[in-house]
Amino acid sequence: MPYPIEHKLVIGIASSALFDLTASHQVYLEHGPEEYRTYQQAHLDTVLDKGVAFPFIRRFLSINKQHPETAPVEVVLFSRNSPETGLRVMNSIAHYGLDISRACFLTGESPYRYLPAFNTSLFLSANEDDVRKALDAHYPAGLVLPSRTEDDEADGELRIAFDFDGVIADDESEAIFKRNNDVDEFHAHETERVAIPHQPGPLAELFRKLSLMQQIEDDAQRADPAYKKILRIAIITARSAPAHERVVTTLKSWGVSANETFFLGGMEKARVLAIFKPHMFFDDQLSHLKSPAGNIPMVHIPFGVANRL
Repeated sequence: MPYPIEHKLVIGIASSALFDLTASHQVYLEHGPEEYRTYQQAHLDTVLDKGVAFPFIRRFLSINKQHPETAPVEVVLFSRNSPETGLRVMNSIAHYGLDISRACFLTGESPYRYLPAFNTSLFLSANEDDVRKALDAHYPAGLVLPSRTEDDEADGELRIAFDFDGVIADDESEAIFKRNNDVDEFHAHETERVAIPHQPGPLAELFRKLSLMQQIEDDAQRADPAYKKILRIAIITARSAPAHERVVTTLKSWGVSANETFFLGGMEKARVLAIFKPHMFFDDQLSHLKSPAGNIPMVHIPFGVANRL
């Protein structure tokens, strides 16, 4: 039997992240909810264009196709639409063949309160208020930033990249650096605490569960050498030696690892991202969320000291 939802890796997705809702949202802003309702009903059979998170979600769901006996992952739609106005979203999900059957339609309300009910390890939305409310309630969430959507259907690999501080780990060390903008003080702090793992950050549990998915894939490849892995994970951090050691200490204490880890020492992350080509990159600092070609999906985690005024 498939896993119960409490044992699955669940991603919650807002319709604003999954599809391009620019036109319908403009109708809502300019003419209000009634005109929006009329517009959505008139376009019920018009398929929505893919949004920034679509390639990520499509590949994530493909894990179940490789493991149909357990179906270890799930995506739940969280929408501010009513069920009536949300029909167009559900029709578009069906058109693209996405295996999304669970949905919450909240008629204008923020969905963040319902995230734990669905065992959600990540909530993705283009609504900043919803993301901040989720993080304030200590639920994992990220703001999907505008970018050009590219979905190469011949590429079945799912590549996910994470910053470390303020994303996987807490912002303890970032706070030390921010206090005086002193790299030497930061390195001294990390060297002194090299054997002490960091406390988890907002996406630590997601990272752990993705690591479990990788173990499932490792087992599948051992059983069948022809098995082609889906997940590939990278950590891309501005840290450099000697501060890299505490990253290793932390991940080892959690029993997790990444396929690729980059300690950039202040280099532009875009230089590595352009080669790794992630389907999602998670960072807590907007200044790092840059893609020269505008084609790398970026997710801002507005958490911790990097996001305090």
